[in-house]
Amino acid sequence: MALERGSIRGFEHHRMVMLFSMMDGENEVPCAVSNLAMDEMDHVAWTTPDRREEQFFAMARPDRTMRHAKIPRRCIRGKPPGIILRSLDFRDQP
Repeated sequence: MALERGSIRGFEHHRMVMLFSMMDGENEVPCAVSNLAMDEMDHVAWTTPDRREEQFFAMARPDRTMRHAKIPRRCIRGKPPGIILRSLDFRDQP
């Protein structure tokens, strides 16, 4: 089953990640993507914290982010389930 879009929780400044969720059927899977991964996907050197949510929606939105990342199925079904995406998860991707 493919993951579907869940909710957006916002940028967490102290961890430098954008928090969101994806749905695996009826199960919500908490997710995060690092600011470096978003910048690399967006081909920019650095995005200011006040523009992270805008960047996420414009460039690294959840459906695109999850489609391009290499996510082991065990992360989705783990205890507790959760996915943290870093820039290396997007290497060698279009």
